[in-house]
Amino acid sequence: MSTPIIAPLKDTTLFAPIKLGNCELQHRIAPCTRMRGVKESDGINVPGDLMAQYYGMRATKGGLQITEATDISHYASGYPGVPGIFTSSQIAGWKTVTDAVHAKGGYIFLQIWHTGRASPPSFLDGKPPKSSSNHPMDGSWADGTPCESSPPIPMTGDEIRAVVRDFVEAAKRAIQAGFDGVEIHSANGYLLEQFLHDNINNRTDEYGGSIQNRCKFPLDVLEAVCDAIGSDKVGIRLSPWNYFQSTRDSNRLEHWSYLCEQLATLPTGQRPAYVHMVEPRFDEALDEQQKIESLAHGEKEATISLSPFRNILQNGGILFLSTGCFDRDNAVPKLESGAADLVCFGRWFISNPDLPKKLADGVPLTKYDRTTFYFTVPPEKGYVDYPIYTAEAA
Repeated sequence: MSTPIIAPLKDTTLFAPIKLGNCELQHRIAPCTRMRGVKESDGINVPGDLMAQYYGMRATKGGLQITEATDISHYASGYPGVPGIFTSSQIAGWKTVTDAVHAKGGYIFLQIWHTGRASPPSFLDGKPPKSSSNHPMDGSWADGTPCESSPPIPMTGDEIRAVVRDFVEAAKRAIQAGFDGVEIHSANGYLLEQFLHDNINNRTDEYGGSIQNRCKFPLDVLEAVCDAIGSDKVGIRLSPWNYFQSTRDSNRLEHWSYLCEQLATLPTGQRPAYVHMVEPRFDEALDEQQKIESLAHGEKEATISLSPFRNILQNGGILFLSTGCFDRDNAVPKLESGAADLVCFGRWFISNPDLPKKLADGVPLTKYDRTTFYFTVPPEKGYVDYPIYTAEAA
């Protein structure tokens, strides 16, 4: 059977070179991925050969990869199988990953996080999680325990400053492991974003109240990490239109615009190389139409878009990465409109290890299987067993 005719994208903006920090990228497709760490002991998961194989399969000359979220410390995690970057064995494991990517001429950034109140007591030696306040998430944690059964404990100033140091040490260890940079996770309802949303953060100290105070913790982390490893090696992920994990800020457009203004006017040595934002249409539970309709109905803002944030950041010379429901059809228009500098693929890059080549040459994409994104047995399933296209196979 002949292969359907699909327009090749190799001559589009998707394959125009661009410089990100010190990385000379040859295309504007960046993948995100899923956790398959090998458990070494409770709370310590190590990148193994399977992860090196996965990232190596998706590496391309001049291509950027952003890893799965990675624990900055022993009690930062909220899910099984999430690798860390706080032990010597984890550093060694990640070195096999970065070596596999660099062997193909690719670049790779490590996404680093702390999950805050998204972590169940079973991951914390039975203790309640820490957050900006004592407001629990709705629903249950990943282990099935109701979140309201153990409300989070508000972090003290000393604890906040200790976590800033943990982010810094994680970034340093990432560079030691061979990464080209790090992406600070300040999105999707995890710890740093728990300080940004005013429905969660009801503090009355220097980290709460006004949007200026609520931005302090994420900005402190960013500035400290840039000071430690260089701002050209640092990005930050934000999700202003996020609902996940009970995030319901009262004025997303105004509040994240303020944060972006702060980022864009930081001293050059503390200004991130890029900001990675999640499209408003993306949601973990709602489909695209339902999410947009919900935002339009429930938000004060008339503009439900990433464009206002992009425009602010562009004034500061900060590259803009966009993620959330991108495919062959909508990725190029996003770039050609100037609304983003790079687009990130998650699901399609999982099922198509050679996604850039398929997009460039007009080859049909392999459909992904959502049921194998997480926690599969065996772990290879839905991870490294998707085929790579060959003309003979077609």
